[in-house]
Amino acid sequence: MIHNTNIVPFVDLNLQNMEIKKEVLHELGEMIDKSQFILGKQVEIFEKEFADYCESGHSVGVASGTDALTLAVRSLSLNPGDEVILPVNTFVATAEAVVHGGGTPVLVDIQSNSYNIDPDLIENSITPKTKAIIPVHLYGKPADMDPIMSLSKKYGITVIEDAAQAHGALYKGKKVGSIGHIGCFSFYPSKNLGAWGDGGAIVTSDSARARQFRELRDHGSSQKNVHTSIGYTSRLDAIQALVLNKKLSLLDEWNNLRKSASEIYNHEFDLRNTNIIPPKYEQNEDHVYHIYAIQLPSGKRDTVQEHLNNSGIMTGIHYPNPIHKTEAFSYIKGSYPVAETVSTKILSLPMYPGLKEEQIKEIVELIAVSYTHLRAHETRHDLVCRLLLEKK
Repeated sequence: MIHNTNIVPFVDLNLQNMEIKKEVLHELGEMIDKSQFILGKQVEIFEKEFADYCESGHSVGVASGTDALTLAVRSLSLNPGDEVILPVNTFVATAEAVVHGGGTPVLVDIQSNSYNIDPDLIENSITPKTKAIIPVHLYGKPADMDPIMSLSKKYGITVIEDAAQAHGALYKGKKVGSIGHIGCFSFYPSKNLGAWGDGGAIVTSDSARARQFRELRDHGSSQKNVHTSIGYTSRLDAIQALVLNKKLSLLDEWNNLRKSASEIYNHEFDLRNTNIIPPKYEQNEDHVYHIYAIQLPSGKRDTVQEHLNNSGIMTGIHYPNPIHKTEAFSYIKGSYPVAETVSTKILSLPMYPGLKEEQIKEIVELIAVSYTHLRAHETRHDLVCRLLLEKK
């Protein structure tokens, strides 16, 4: 039986922000007194701590996750026509960064069970113009990096990890962002490690690259009035660094709460024996569940989402359109059947530290009731078709 429910937000940032509010406001007062707002001590502290956390040699704070990716691509000094491979299923910023960095996006389809780039399809897309691969650790699940790094070595291609949704995730014991040549993170407020505004970081163990990123973020300058390249205004501000410094020490604890919530979701879905597919978990990884995305049978997603929203359960779709189906990138031609199919079936459920077990149980029960109701209203033809497919 479904009980009346209070609204369950898709994400609740207040729980995390209240935990650090008092400390941040105290130190913010000191910052205001000193009028130190751009770069400076707080940014330096965060860059060191975040580099250590990511098991990387250097961290460079920038203004956003998109800027992190753009500067990473820009550092490759691409020529017109040079190509960068990326998954077709990602937030549009990954493709935008390639274009802004002077490259041509080359899209590759995804694995249906992980939502990440399919490593088996990458090599067929490599040409003499390929300069980089950007695997995206989508939803907090690490991409399969070993075959990607093998291709990088075989063809001399730079690997830029888009870890915007995967702070703290592990692949075979290694922190994502530190596996490739460059790692890019976003600190948008809703991320697992989120600021109180926008922000991002680039991590690398290459000292020369780190110096280049520090110059690019600050008008191509490493010294006042000395500009060695055409750069950007993309500096992490001190207020955001202060917030991130406080949150970083709590990140693993918060990630563990997300993982616990995912286990409850998975258990509840298993109990109901539906055709709903929860996120896939691999033994050799540590998924941090920035997004908890399920797959529903074809044609069921929108009705189930409407039922949840009407019941006070806020949901999302990440992402309703693969990159080539967006207007901005509609010039990219090709067929990406897995991503095109998955985009019509995925539904993102509430996921954040502090999500309660009883809330998760109610969410799953609402989905099961909605799904069962849909099955009860199938036409005889639909039922026969479904049963035949299930037999296969």
